Amino acid sequence: MAKRPGGRQLRRLRPSTGRYTLPPEQTVALTDESSPAFLPGFFQIALGTVQDSSRIIDVARSGAGYGWHEHNHDVHEGCERFFRPSYNAHLVTEWLPALDGVVSKLENGANVADIGCGYGASTIIMAQAYPNSTFLGSDYHSGSIAQARERAEAAGVSDRVRFEVTASTAFTGSGYDLVTTFDALHDMGDPVGAADHVRHALAADGTWLVVEPMAGDHVQDNLNPVGRAYYGFSTLLCTPASLSQDVGMALGTQAGPARIRDVVTTAGFTSFAKVAETPFNQVFEVRP
Repeated sequence: MAKRPGGRQLRRLRPSTGRYTLPPEQTVALTDESSPAFLPGFFQIALGTVQDSSRIIDVARSGAGYGWHEHNHDVHEGCERFFRPSYNAHLVTEWLPALDGVVSKLENGANVADIGCGYGASTIIMAQAYPNSTFLGSDYHSGSIAQARERAEAAGVSDRVRFEVTASTAFTGSGYDLVTTFDALHDMGDPVGAADHVRHALAADGTWLVVEPMAGDHVQDNLNPVGRAYYGFSTLLCTPASLSQDVGMALGTQAGPARIRDVVTTAGFTSFAKVAETPFNQVFEVRP
């Protein structure tokens, strides 16, 4: 039986079976995919990032980018596995209720667009919670959209959810009651252009829910375990992804609320407020 300093058990060996058991806090972090503390997705995306790092360093020397679609499977799947537990835990119970009047619209039947949806976790969670509403999920990465369609079918919501492969500045439809963007705005080459497209696609009384990685406005605000990890991902994933696209604004993972506010107000939005946060994310309500 191993112990931490001070004698706290790390794991327990059962001699009769030769097996080890984990204490509850490690069980949650390492085995419970329904917990927002579940970490294997984080390790998976980190592994995938390191595997691609030499290629990213090569293109960085020339100022070029490295697209999300160019990364390996561990980056794509690990990203979804890392963020999905937080969406499961907070999206329906906390984040959507923090928006003014949005839950009642969803319950009655809203038209929703989820931009940069990846594997469709956020889209499917909302569709399962609000059976009267219809949803569009979009992403420029065709491989992710293929996964999203399969998962929507398996979840039994494909009759109310459709997915399309398209840029964030060109998703289809208009008159949306709600547009959502989860951990994706900072990855976009042209986030201002995407925000402008959202503004024109929203209904007059529509809302844009923007969920971004937890970050402060200054470097010193982010010198903590989460911020340090996000700076690493920003350098090797998010900033190169933006640079690989048109405009290439390169906001990076640690853009902070002031920079996000600047993006949406430059696009013509007049209302911006932070309405919720977790250790990994911050949640903004944006209105025309």
